[in-house]
Amino acid sequence: MSRLPRPTDPNVLVGFDTSDDAGVYLLTPELAIVQTVDFFTPIVDDPFLFGAVAASNSLSDVYAMGGRPISALSIVGFPPNGNPDVLEQIIRGGLSKMDEAGCSVVGGHSIRDDELKFGYAVTGVIHPQRVWRNVGALPGDALIFTKALGTGLISTALKSGKASEAALAASTASMTRLNKDAAEALLEIDGGGAQAIHAVTDITGFGLLGHAKEMAAGSKVSLEIDHSKIPTLPGALDAARGGFLAGGLKNNREWLEGCVEFAASVPEEVRCLLFDPQTSGGLLVSIAASRADAALAALAKRNVSACVIGAAHPKCSPLISVK
Repeated sequence: MSRLPRPTDPNVLVGFDTSDDAGVYLLTPELAIVQTVDFFTPIVDDPFLFGAVAASNSLSDVYAMGGRPISALSIVGFPPNGNPDVLEQIIRGGLSKMDEAGCSVVGGHSIRDDELKFGYAVTGVIHPQRVWRNVGALPGDALIFTKALGTGLISTALKSGKASEAALAASTASMTRLNKDAAEALLEIDGGGAQAIHAVTDITGFGLLGHAKEMAAGSKVSLEIDHSKIPTLPGALDAARGGFLAGGLKNNREWLEGCVEFAASVPEEVRCLLFDPQTSGGLLVSIAASRADAALAALAKRNVSACVIGAAHPKCSPLISVK
């Protein structure tokens, strides 16, 4: 992507140059649209839940930008000899989450594909002056994280029949929980021109450390993360100890080599957790430290689990340190 020409249209407020969560295009001085697309193969066995997870994941990028999703187009790859009742349940699951988000599914496109795939292209709206980006973190900021880590580890264990019912239930609940409440709580804190929130990203395929790396590099800061503060899904660390590591986890680890330094006290299973690719993960927020408690309180009012997991510092080596 670095070799491709960037958009030259001045109305493109956010393009692909910083690997942000979504693109933003200016329509009027008061209105911009947020655009994103995401689809993947099944990560749960239940068709309805798969559709719900895919929808939640697709909507997340709009929330991570501070936008409000309004419409979506479905993307379907379905086996030629597949059971149409299964496809119906997938679509129903997706619609359940789109309805919860107040986002209208207005159409879509399907192809015959031996490997099942499902997701959405989502459009949202946002005020041009209130766009959250994955860059802009400042030294002294607190790092708030919502949700818990471990969906990739649990999904990988599931493929080998080694995930417990409790782990599956917790993972599914996390993946189908929209980031809507979290985004609305944070918008309250960021209102009135306070600009307390300096950078936001949702944690998905690159794992917590991968998305943190993009935030740190783009913001020209370093991030320090306290591994003891990281919320973890039940069964995730057991899956890591059992060696149920997705290919994406290994790729993330290779990609981040040289950018991350771990204290000797950080266990190997926790290191795996921090590289683990997530589906419909939480929001990582770089916020003025003086507003962190207010943000946590606003999140708690909406029953959003969140905690401070670290801080931003002036840029140094390593880019990310985990203690």
